[in-house]
Amino acid sequence: MTDPDRPFDRERAMSVMASAFRNLVPYNAALDLEALDADRGLAVMRLPWRADLVGDPVREILHGGAITALMDACSGASVFFAMNEAVPIATLDLRIDYLRPAEPRKAVIARAECFKIGKNVAFTRAIAFHEDASDPIASAAGTFMLATKGDTVMRRGGA
Repeated sequence: MTDPDRPFDRERAMSVMASAFRNLVPYNAALDLEALDADRGLAVMRLPWRADLVGDPVREILHGGAITALMDACSGASVFFAMNEAVPIATLDLRIDYLRPAEPRKAVIARAECFKIGKNVAFTRAIAFHEDASDPIASAAGTFMLATKGDTVMRRGGA
């Protein structure tokens, strides 16, 4: 399922994140997720600060559910970018530890890595932060089922 010698097509991966992950998944589109970077087994996305995504109106910080969705989407993208061929996936488990509150009126960035692909399950880790990845807002560990029923977002209209 993975071939480390196969060259990674960053341009295609960025196109997939920009079109398929954002536009073909309505929740991701509603959150206005933005693709920032991609590499083999790696994805970086941004969740912009918007008033309608605020969870604490007094402090004006993004809702934890929106940050969770960002980390889930980014982790799923990292799984796709770790594989040589696109297969449908589904989140089995996503454990998130919130380490501190987000800062008022600031976008959140997620960086996710797929570090292991088994026969049926892929494993990810991710962090959410503002500008500095060494000062995370949250960390996540995820498992994704591989080869689920249905089409991948890549086949439904991604690059």
